[in-house]
Amino acid sequence: MASKHPFARRILIAFVLMTTLVSGLFSMSIVAVVHFIEEHLVSQELSNELDEVLHVDIRNGKPPRLDSSTRFFASDIAKYAIPEQFVGLPQGFSEATDDGEAFYVYTHEINGNTYVLVQQQQEFETREQALFDVVLAGFLLTVIMAWGLGVIMARKVMEPISRLAQQVRHRDQLNPLAPPLAPEYPDDEVGQLADAFDSTLGQLRQSLERERLFTSDVSHELRTPLMVIASSCELLEESPLPPREREQLQRINRASEEMRELVQTFLQLARDKANEGAPTVNISLAAVASDQSSRWGALLKEKGLYFQCLSEAEDSGLYNPTLLSAVMGNLLRNALHYTEHGFVRLVLEAGAFRVEDSGSGIPLEQHESIFQPFVRGTHARGEGLGLGLSLVKRICTKNGWNITLSNLPTGGTCFRVVFQPGVESVQLS
Repeated sequence: MASKHPFARRILIAFVLMTTLVSGLFSMSIVAVVHFIEEHLVSQELSNELDEVLHVDIRNGKPPRLDSSTRFFASDIAKYAIPEQFVGLPQGFSEATDDGEAFYVYTHEINGNTYVLVQQQQEFETREQALFDVVLAGFLLTVIMAWGLGVIMARKVMEPISRLAQQVRHRDQLNPLAPPLAPEYPDDEVGQLADAFDSTLGQLRQSLERERLFTSDVSHELRTPLMVIASSCELLEESPLPPREREQLQRINRASEEMRELVQTFLQLARDKANEGAPTVNISLAAVASDQSSRWGALLKEKGLYFQCLSEAEDSGLYNPTLLSAVMGNLLRNALHYTEHGFVRLVLEAGAFRVEDSGSGIPLEQHESIFQPFVRGTHARGEGLGLGLSLVKRICTKNGWNITLSNLPTGGTCFRVVFQPGVESVQLS
């Protein structure tokens, strides 16, 4: 599992751990060498002194010539009897304590007799402890310095990456005139990352530009045949037609009008802020709701559904009529297709509106995917391709609106569009 710590912290931790490991091994090596040298040198010194005492002093009947810190004991000489605390020690070098004092003890057996040389080590122990304190202090100081140096190194290493992240985050990278990032960095790993960003952003710009041009050009080219269809419908309406043909003519006229509005919607979605064209005259939520209610209310009633347009609170905002009509119309169309009996309600709020129905509902696991292109509900109706809610989501995203989906307690669905951030959600009943 990948670590979730910031990269700079991981660099710092790795640097400190490496320094701690190396410094710790070095410190332990010093301690081990000191102990080895202590045992080897003291053992050799005591061995030589014991040999001189046995072969020179004792053999010639003289007392051992030793300094005040060293004492001689022997199992076969009464006046040099071995004290109890030094009895039973292994041959060779060893250490022992007596009444809180530390001693070096060298034991040697000759013909079944035991000879012991004991030397006080208090002075050496004091120096040894001072050495260990210095080693420990050096170890701790090294770790602290490694931490400080690691912080500086991590900042230096992360500085170009952080700068690149800031440029990618705050610069308008989708602007075709945005300068490339790679020339600002050396030819290293960060430079390669910047070059990869430039390459990917270039492909993204081309893709978005192709999509924008396609949407704009197709929408523009569709206007001419739509005008021909609308003109033909107007001429046919003036002619005497049987009821069935007149009904079909009304369907063609209605479909033509919907396509015209859809083309206008796509044109506005294709425009960026730098190419908005002539300003649009915004209208109120109530006006759009009235227009959409008159259009979809009749179709809903023809299907046998009970349609209501309710106002829970007065909204004072003004909105783009084309985009708001597309959002509200698609939600009402969706309710028409997926509701077989019951009701459809268009409820106006202050800074929001919602469309409720008593249809089959949408499972919770599909609430996120239902806004994706070409995704349709499990009980699909009509001849749609699953693009209506995707278009609604795009329009809401472009305008900073928020659309949510929830299931009604009595069955059915509720789509809620909020125009202003901070508008509280309603309690569904």
